[in-house]
This record gives sequence, C-alpha cells and structure tokens, in this order.
Amino acid sequence: MLIERFGGDPASVWTGAATGPELVDRIGALPGFGAQKAKIFAALLGKQFSVQPRGWRQVSEPFGEKNVFRSVADVTDDPSLQKVRAFKKEQKAAAKQSG
Repeated sequence: MLIERFGGDPASVWTGAATGPELVDRIGALPGFGAQKAKIFAALLGKQFSVQPRGWRQVSEPFGEKNVFRSVADVTDDPSLQKVRAFKKEQKAAAKQSG
C-alpha cells in the first residue's frame, strides 16, 4: 500500500494530507489501522510532531483534545504515561460499575 498509494514514502501519508479528515482517512487505509487507531495516530502526529492540517483536532477527537492524558498521543515522558494509565484505570472501573 505504501508503494502503490504513497510512492514508497511513509511520511507522505501525513505530509500529503491537506485536511484532518484526509489525514485520518489516509492513516485508516493502512493495514492494521481501524477508525479508532487512525484517530489516535492523527492525534499523536498533531500533538507531538506538529502535523496539523486544517481540522485535525476535531477529526481526531476525543484523542486530539488539549490538556488530556487519554492515549499514547499524550505520552511524552514517565509522568504523562502515569496519567494515561490512571485515566485508563478509571475508565475500566467506571465500565465495570455500569456493566
């Protein structure tokens, strides 16, 4: 797929995206990427690598939200990793209580 669609250049998956929806679509077209993983990866690119085509934050929600620690997109060091782990633990506990 990288060779056929993106000329063998993995970076062109995101550098060639003009809008957030296009970015998520391009990532989602890669083998092994579903809708949620594509949003997380788009958020990671936007937050940590300044890949921010128009609308990237909205299309990657909830992972693109500012000042949250929800996924790998928010992990930059050990303290942020611990915050993401705490968030996931809270989510599991809430799901267990409601289910």
